[in-house]
Amino acid sequence: MTNAALAEVVNLSASQCSRRRSALEQAGVIEGYSARLNAAQLGYGLRAIIRVNLSSHGQSKEDDFARFVASHPQIRSAFSVSGDADYVLDIRTRDLDAFADFVHRHLLPHPQVSQVRSEIVLKTLKDDRGIAV
Repeated sequence: MTNAALAEVVNLSASQCSRRRSALEQAGVIEGYSARLNAAQLGYGLRAIIRVNLSSHGQSKEDDFARFVASHPQIRSAFSVSGDADYVLDIRTRDLDAFADFVHRHLLPHPQVSQVRSEIVLKTLKDDRGIAV
């Protein structure tokens, strides 16, 4: 949205909106801007949630797993969690074969991974980004 359009919505001048937006960016409240792409229309029709347990823990092992996560574009989000898993991964692949290839050729052979449980997303009910304001 342009500053002029935003100014009209919030009843401020465009220059005030620009200054406030810039201040929010500088403060790190606004982290960036992006387009929301339709994964299925781009050929990524399979989404899965994978819960991963590591075989052992320690900073170097967790750093190693973090590097693994960063190096695989199929992993769209990754979270260290409480509960029965150490990590939860949000995976996007083209199809079930590509998903199986990722799990069997990359994830399961990783030396830190002891258990993998996956769920295939059948239908997305809600997929908001950011926070509600």
